[in-house]
Amino acid sequence: MTRAFLIVMDSVGCGGAPDADRFFNGDVPDTGANTLAHIAQACAGGRAEEGRSGPLHMPHLDALGLGAAIRLASGTDAPGLGAAPQGIWGAATEISPGKDTPSGHWELAGVPVPWDWHYFPDTPPAFPEDLVTQVCRLAGTDGILGNCHASGTVIVNELGAEHLRTGWPICYTSADSVFQIAAHEEGFGLQRLLDLCQALAPTLHAMKVGRVIARPFVGTVADGFTRTTNRHDYAIAPPAPTLCDWVQGAGRKVHAVGKIGDIFSMRGIDDVAKGADADLMGHLLRLVETAEDGSLTFANFVEFDSLYGHRRDVSGYARALEWFDAQLPALLADARPGDLFLFTADHGNDPTWVGTDHTRERVPVVGWGDPRALGLIGFQDVAHLIADHLGVGHA
Repeated sequence: MTRAFLIVMDSVGCGGAPDADRFFNGDVPDTGANTLAHIAQACAGGRAEEGRSGPLHMPHLDALGLGAAIRLASGTDAPGLGAAPQGIWGAATEISPGKDTPSGHWELAGVPVPWDWHYFPDTPPAFPEDLVTQVCRLAGTDGILGNCHASGTVIVNELGAEHLRTGWPICYTSADSVFQIAAHEEGFGLQRLLDLCQALAPTLHAMKVGRVIARPFVGTVADGFTRTTNRHDYAIAPPAPTLCDWVQGAGRKVHAVGKIGDIFSMRGIDDVAKGADADLMGHLLRLVETAEDGSLTFANFVEFDSLYGHRRDVSGYARALEWFDAQLPALLADARPGDLFLFTADHGNDPTWVGTDHTRERVPVVGWGDPRALGLIGFQDVAHLIADHLGVGHA
């Protein structure tokens, strides 16, 4: 029996989406966005020198077919990524009407999103009065702070002191279909924050808002505030059984690493390991050693997106890519004969692009296992590849 490891490098797109003109950052369509190629070009041009230097160095993923996948997806060369592919390689196109986390992950797991997500307006107040009233009632407060589109790190620093003084939760959204609540782990209470988000989730899900996200933070007015790793996403449930359900329904184990459990509302998931990306790599290494025959390990590494893509930090994104690539020899050292490793992404987030939102892009699909060219495939085909490898039925 064989195992499968599906590893999502959050937002590591490779351009070429045929419908990119229908998706926007502000008033600018995503046409031409290309996360990997533009980072590689910036590195080669000496424009990504903070904490690193020179051309983008990803020899292990490139040997599997990363550079070839970029060229296939978008017809664009990525300097430094020119190896002849020796692994499984191709590029995938999304059909779901969104460019966010649930859409990408669900479709990679075999279930495209059948509806349009609800997005809050980019003018304050962002939230309808009845929703604000419900937040206040559940939180036991006389009001909320924020009520706008914002960067999470920025709004916590701007409103953290007032939050500690008033006890009011900080509520904000973004270009994604999300409702986020930030609160101090001690001043407001971590469990109180989680309970508040969980209680609100059914209302937001009925509105087709994809996620309610608890964003706990710590710190003081004097020293500043820092978000913690105790984030929790309360995501709307997938509308149909996914790859996780198919595998679990066949009596196999499904191990989640990162925010996969949240994204799938724990449906089809046996256990979850969380933490910062460095911690997640440790969990993934452990599972390569210990995961059962026939199992699926489904991982998401979010910091490409959360720390660097949204902040348009090209050097930071390049550092993260090079760090991840350097882990591959250790990751594959304990692979068993017949194992399948697929590395892919859920959308783009080109740090050279305008705005701060995700970018509509194709994504690379590169892997270790039975070497072959996949060509241009759909996101759903990733789920079917894994299901066929594991010998489980699928929709």
